[in-house]
Amino acid sequence: MALVIDLKPGEKILIGEAVITNDSQRTRLHIAGDAPILREKDVMQEQEADSPCKRIYFLLQCMYLSRNPTDYHQKFFDIVREIRNAAPSTAAFFLTISEHVLQGSYYKAMKTAKDLIAYERELIDHALQQPAK
Repeated sequence: MALVIDLKPGEKILIGEAVITNDSQRTRLHIAGDAPILREKDVMQEQEADSPCKRIYFLLQCMYLSRNPTDYHQKFFDIVREIRNAAPSTAAFFLTISEHVLQGSYYKAMKTAKDLIAYERELIDHALQQPAK
């Protein structure tokens, strides 16, 4: 069954290593095959990876789009270890993400990493609301 994607005018999509930009009209694509596909809204540029959990997402994105995703595994697991040591409450997220990585399900790992980024934001907001001692 083909994946159906509706693109807004000017919206971009990555299919494999190609960036496709929609023209001035709404377009519906039917895509069959096994190439990695990312909508523009799901793409994180490296300079946007400005927090530990965003760096995790960026590495997962690199794995998803790479022909050799295992090239990123060591860096990924090193950062996971650092974050888990600093914030043990992230363990459940990383258990799920790591399972997806080891299974080669990088897109599913990216989806869970979005939840992790939201959780990181909550932790940071909570820390900023604490009165100074």
